[in-house]
Amino acid sequence: MAIPPAAVMSLRERTGLGMMDCKQALVECAGDVDGAIAWLRKKGMLRAAAKGERAATEGAIGSYVHTNGKIGVLVELACETDFVTRSEEFRSLLRNLSLQICGLSPDYVRREDVPPEVVARERSLAEESDLVKGKPPAVREKIVTGILGRFYKDKCLLEQPYRDEKRTVAEVLQEAVSKIGENITVRRFVRMSLGG
Repeated sequence: MAIPPAAVMSLRERTGLGMMDCKQALVECAGDVDGAIAWLRKKGMLRAAAKGERAATEGAIGSYVHTNGKIGVLVELACETDFVTRSEEFRSLLRNLSLQICGLSPDYVRREDVPPEVVARERSLAEESDLVKGKPPAVREKIVTGILGRFYKDKCLLEQPYRDEKRTVAEVLQEAVSKIGENITVRRFVRMSLGG
């Protein structure tokens, strides 16, 4: 079933969830917005979205040094209470995020962290690409948007595919929020490597 973009936007405005989550909910509920909200509530996603607005003032710093000793990662993972930082779920998430950063080498936590000049440079490179030459303006813009989307997926931790590649890091964090019952967010990270 084709879901109209207006329905996705309406659900997104009402729930604060991402486009893909809203679209999936609408597909599951045959386009019914109220049914999609109920479906999201059953999945625990609305509860996780609401918790995302609460202040995460506690947390922990995780580290990982690769076996060759030439790559190291520090990650600051924030939550609401220090009680959660001692839980196995939180510790496991922190370790897995450290491994993710070591392996896929993102530069930013989220797309909002990418400096405007970097986005402008990437957009310019995409617009000059052979893929867009000779295409109509509307098609060119779609191609450029797709290229920028791949850039964000590669360079922004929350948009990267998680280890199972069926979910993004942001989706894994949202699942952890739903399971643990507190807002959890990646504040920052540093990835160091010898010679680079």
